[in-house]
Amino acid sequence: MKEIFTMWKNTRMIILTAVCAAIYSAALIAFKTAIPLIPGITEVRVGNIFPMPFGLMFGPAGAWGSAIGNLIGDIFGGTLTPSSLAGFVGNFLVGYLPYTLWTTLIPFHQKRFYWEVRTWANWVSYFIIAFISSTACAVVISIFVDFMGVVPYRVLVKIITLNNTIGSFIGVILLTSVFKLVKDHLQLYWVDVMDEADQGKPLVGPLGAWVVAIASLLGLFGGLVADWPVSILGWGSTIAILIGSFML
Repeated sequence: MKEIFTMWKNTRMIILTAVCAAIYSAALIAFKTAIPLIPGITEVRVGNIFPMPFGLMFGPAGAWGSAIGNLIGDIFGGTLTPSSLAGFVGNFLVGYLPYTLWTTLIPFHQKRFYWEVRTWANWVSYFIIAFISSTACAVVISIFVDFMGVVPYRVLVKIITLNNTIGSFIGVILLTSVFKLVKDHLQLYWVDVMDEADQGKPLVGPLGAWVVAIASLLGLFGGLVADWPVSILGWGSTIAILIGSFML
């Protein structure tokens, strides 16, 4: 997690954050009222194709850009509410978890930060991590919205998970299309942009990765296994997701 703080002293990473936020917010605002699922809370989000590719290509800049872009989308899309704070955290995770889980989620991890189209293991990792990061975002947002008394947790967590997962799955097309351009021609791949000393190398990363994965799955499917109260299911999973994220 060290890199999400140290990146702010790197001018190019700050610019990448602004670019990611601008693209994501523009996509969200453009389709804000197109196909609402729960008016004022969520809609069919075409912009969801961006956070995971942004995270894998731009690292912490993609994470911050997704969080800030979602907040801008709420402000100018007319859906700014107290739950936008949870939306900020949730969308940060959608950009943060992909690149951190990429090398830590044993045995589905990859040994280096790289996207290789012809490597089947990359594809397996991508889709597994897409689902986990999408679910983690959904759990964090849904329990807060439920706490506000707006939409029941058990309903919203499924909608957001599906929405995010489909967007992230489609996002692999974007990643495949522009990865080499970003890395080899523009030289904006985050691992190359940031100094190695500023990049986090947590010793407990694999443990944190599985804490996030298990907590996310419990937050989504726990109600099917046992009749746990939402307060325990949602808040317990959320706290575990945040703790695991800090360990990455």
